[in-house]
Amino acid sequence: MSTTAAYGTLQEELAEATWLRPFTPHRRLRNGHFQTLAGNFIPRRPALPEPEELLIEVEGPVEGYGPSHILCHCHWQPEEVRRDRLTLIIVHGLEGSSRSQYVLGNTERALAAGHNVIRMNMRSCGGTDHLCPTIYHSGRSEDVTALVTNLVEARGLRRIALLGYSMGGNLILKYAGEVASAPPPEFVGVIGVSPLMDLAASSDALHRRSNYIYMRHFLRNMRGRLHRKAALYPRIYGGTDIDAIRTMRDFDEHIVARFGGFEGATHYHHSVASSHFASDFRVPTLIIHSTDDPFIVMRPETRAALLANPHVHLAETSRGGHCAFLAAGDPAQGRKVEYWAEDTLHGWLARLPGNRSL
Repeated sequence: MSTTAAYGTLQEELAEATWLRPFTPHRRLRNGHFQTLAGNFIPRRPALPEPEELLIEVEGPVEGYGPSHILCHCHWQPEEVRRDRLTLIIVHGLEGSSRSQYVLGNTERALAAGHNVIRMNMRSCGGTDHLCPTIYHSGRSEDVTALVTNLVEARGLRRIALLGYSMGGNLILKYAGEVASAPPPEFVGVIGVSPLMDLAASSDALHRRSNYIYMRHFLRNMRGRLHRKAALYPRIYGGTDIDAIRTMRDFDEHIVARFGGFEGATHYHHSVASSHFASDFRVPTLIIHSTDDPFIVMRPETRAALLANPHVHLAETSRGGHCAFLAAGDPAQGRKVEYWAEDTLHGWLARLPGNRSL
């Protein structure tokens, strides 16, 4: 595993990197595909309290439907300490939801550490098609802005960090780049796990023959979503030839571009890539990435920019797959696997300035 050095005043408390242990993959999961699939299918049953639901309006009416809302599930610390505790917003990846296993696992750990947690669903995800006539895509950073603004203005929260996986990683890093010149004082840190920073390169990788199983999985789910959208909002999606969409590139070209306001898939991939901001991040930033990720590719230019940014810590491994990073667990404690990425990011969060008392 290679990691960056830590630079600059924002990273002084993180500089020793005692939170960062080397990653040794589980002996049966030493392949990126094995890691990825196991990370998706190994069941997890965290014990979480019932969340409070929060609806945030993110776009006005479209074609007489709407407005569009996102649904968030909130877990709060006691009211007397809530405003001063760190609030962790967790954003899932493509075709995930606030109930994705990595979202629930991180929620359990963050609550135990004394943080508030907001599990954010992207537009239409988590069973919310009926709340949102517009589609989600990797560039909807305005939805993060709307949520952060609400939490600060309506809830009075004073310390907010963002955690995003895969597409959600691109979303929150894009937000971090857009506010880099004047970050909200409440925004104290950002974490991307297997973040989709270079969309064009990663789209090409997803279409490799070796990744056919992933591409078909995503495409099947997204075509199903389009059928639901067409039934709910025929004035927008009626007449769309959904069955003609055979690849994710087709989906980006004919659905995301058409209904997201882009000129085509190439324009979409280029314009929303958070890699454009790799040199700009100005809050403490942690990025966890594996070079054997089957379909998330980090271009050398992006890596170089992250390494040169004194506010960024890049934890890059040679194994770990996509959003997995599964290590051997302790059988004596009934754990078959350990979640190294979660160990790492929560150790990093604990050392952010202001978290010493937790």
